[in-house]
Amino acid sequence: MEERVRIEQKDGIADVRLARAEKLNALDVPMFVALVEAGKAIARDGSVRAVVLSGEGRAFSAGIDLDSISGGGARDRSGPQLFDRSPESPANLAQRAAWIWQEVPVPVIAAVHGVAYGAGLQVALGADIRFVAPDAKLSIREAYWGLVPDVAFTQTLRNVVGLDVAKELAFTARIVSGTEAVALRLATHLSDDVHRDATELAREIAERSPDAVRAAKKLLNTALLGSVADGLRLETELQVAIAGGANQREAVRANLEKRPPRFRDPA
Repeated sequence: MEERVRIEQKDGIADVRLARAEKLNALDVPMFVALVEAGKAIARDGSVRAVVLSGEGRAFSAGIDLDSISGGGARDRSGPQLFDRSPESPANLAQRAAWIWQEVPVPVIAAVHGVAYGAGLQVALGADIRFVAPDAKLSIREAYWGLVPDVAFTQTLRNVVGLDVAKELAFTARIVSGTEAVALRLATHLSDDVHRDATELAREIAERSPDAVRAAKKLLNTALLGSVADGLRLETELQVAIAGGANQREAVRANLEKRPPRFRDPA
């Protein structure tokens, strides 16, 4: 079977690309599996400082391959199923293709061009930051097909737009441009070259202490989903863990000596 996701690593940046360009990167079961496996591999790699997530060809992703739910992959009982769960995550296979990018301990930046519909958009929503082309077309598309959004939608969209906007987009399946997506806060930045700009931000992040960046992602995610007490407690725990450590001391020395830092990979 052809590979569904390609990963290239350089200078601490993992460039992850959905690789089904002839189908506008539509997600079939092998694509869901490949996204999860890519995220798991990156999570284990201490040399990765940031991730850029994009689609090859003319689009980020046209959404789920309908054959996967109407006689194809999802109904083939010999392989993985979209609703399968594993003990290592609260998400099922379909959900985890998006949620895995929150489980990855380093920042994930999505570069969205062309179309990002349905499950494709929900994968992009799993990223921490999104660059989007002005003429991109985005849609929570499931209502168009008589379905409900179910690729971690409840855990991602609520964190980037207001509840009223989330409801409107889910109820109508309306297509919005990249320009409107930024106005709605569905995306973070507008860009004429999304992959270039996403990679530039990844490089900037990669220059910071990996201990501090990983801790910041964990802290902010916990603050969003947990209680006040949980958030305050974690601030202390993470700061105590990294303060005075090798990478924190190197950050101070490099700044004082006005040179690029030489950080150690997290264990």
